[in-house]
Amino acid sequence: MFSPGQEEHCAPNKEPVKYGELVVLGYNGALPNGDRGRRKSRFALYKRPKANGVKPSTVHVISTPQASKAISCKGQHSISYTLSRNQTVVVEYTHDKDTDMFQVGRSTESPIDFVVTDTISGSQNNDEAQITQSTISRFACRIVCDRNEPYTARIFAAGFDSSKNIFLGEKAAKWKNPDGHMDGLTTNGVLVMHPRGGFTEESQPGVWREISVCGDVYTLRETRSAQQRGKLVETETNVLQDGSLIDLCGATLLWRTADGLFHTPTQKHIEALRQEINAARPQCPVGLNTLAFPSINRKEVVEEKQPWAYLSCGHVHGYHNWGHRSDTEANERECPMCRTVGPYVPLWLGCEAGFYVDAGPPTHAFTPCGHVCSEKSAKYWSQIPLPHGTHAFHAACPFCATQLLGEQNCIKLIFQGPVD
Repeated sequence: MFSPGQEEHCAPNKEPVKYGELVVLGYNGALPNGDRGRRKSRFALYKRPKANGVKPSTVHVISTPQASKAISCKGQHSISYTLSRNQTVVVEYTHDKDTDMFQVGRSTESPIDFVVTDTISGSQNNDEAQITQSTISRFACRIVCDRNEPYTARIFAAGFDSSKNIFLGEKAAKWKNPDGHMDGLTTNGVLVMHPRGGFTEESQPGVWREISVCGDVYTLRETRSAQQRGKLVETETNVLQDGSLIDLCGATLLWRTADGLFHTPTQKHIEALRQEINAARPQCPVGLNTLAFPSINRKEVVEEKQPWAYLSCGHVHGYHNWGHRSDTEANERECPMCRTVGPYVPLWLGCEAGFYVDAGPPTHAFTPCGHVCSEKSAKYWSQIPLPHGTHAFHAACPFCATQLLGEQNCIKLIFQGPVD
């Protein structure tokens, strides 16, 4: 007889089990220069043909660097906690047949499954806007998924390097817990926020927490890389839920469970909504020319029929050159319909389906970037504080990472139908 695990992989037509997906905030369906290999805007975690998880086993307290090196060279996974020049605690990890491990970080070395680089907000996401010094760790975090139902996914700070080691040097925050096991934090930390009420239109933002190397939950440090850890939050866990946000200090990832994605609109659905809007033939109320959202494949080039909107009032127009006021900023215009002065920008359809909390029509635009999505999705992201830099938080557009502005962070669009 097959064991359940074997049977699953011997059944030729059976779809592999999907644990969930990680979606990088700030990208509208793909990286600006295209998804390549392990570097992409979205990463699916599937059950591996063979378990690669590890769990802690033997603990060694070592007084010489040579002995520490000897243990870490044994070919087994290990975490080294350097307490002083002559004392290191090395925790060996052994194979765990019940879990799969996935690693995320900036490094392109083979242990990293999903390569993540710093997200640059707005439209400067291209090769010219290279980050001079990244704040994302090379081996930032690991996600461990149970191979058996309900396929629980847990997050831990730090990832194992090519030598299967995690090193926490003298300067890293680390400590011994009351039960005797060692733990620590990475330099810039791994922060997690679980929304209250799951990832639905009714959800509310949760509280940002820091996750330790061993997966415990702590309140945030005074600043991102402070030596002193926050307080242990015993009532919370490192289990990821649908809609959990993971911040790696330079990029923020959204975790979507397989079940959550099943209830989320697809790219086909968003394309159908685009065609539906265009089929209604919205018109520019002044030029009376028909407007149309460009196809999803052409999301960087402003087209002639592209809808533009005044973000203070929501009136949708075609592109025109009038309405400049000498007393306002360059991008500020006066709406010919209601005389409201505000930013005047092209509208772009939000194409990354993973960011939608419902399948509603695209009626709202984020301010000031002009990305359009459903009302409930716009209102959800407008209230989520995302880490920015080393100690600030602000709401941002999930499709381009631009900081949101204005009273509501988003605006209801007012389309004019055809006159005939």
